[in-house]
Amino acid sequence: MKQPPQAKDGAAGLSTVSETRQAVETACLRYLSRREYGRDELRHKLLAKGFPESLIDGVLADLGREGLQSDARFAESFTRSRTAKGYGVYRIRQELRRRGIESEDEPDLKEIDWDSLVEKVYVKKFGNTLPTSLPERAARERFLIQRGFGRDQIRRLFRRLRQGGE
Repeated sequence: MKQPPQAKDGAAGLSTVSETRQAVETACLRYLSRREYGRDELRHKLLAKGFPESLIDGVLADLGREGLQSDARFAESFTRSRTAKGYGVYRIRQELRRRGIESEDEPDLKEIDWDSLVEKVYVKKFGNTLPTSLPERAARERFLIQRGFGRDQIRRLFRRLRQGGE
């Protein structure tokens, strides 16, 4: 009788604990070789593959001690990626929390020039033009807030645009 196909990375068909642990390590390293992952994100991926929770936690702890997996490194990489895409501080923090990154692993977001980033995002979307009506201004503010910029940053942006247009 033909055996059903086994999942490439899954835990099905592994007979010993050491084989399963080796498979968990291999899967972790395969994921981490492509990009950085947060511990919770990596844990979720491994659970979805059907690996035992106790082995996953042990392997992730070992990888963290060895420096192969780091929430701080993931947060730095993620923050760089999101700022390059034009997202603001509030959106980045929210997404980091959603991915299980605690504030002590968060990079120093004060080093980033958020005022110039909000201006770059605004100019790319709307040009150097000021809104001509209150509803238009509200729509533009909503866009920037959804991108994760604060009201103070947005207020300073409109002030700079008004001063530049005079």
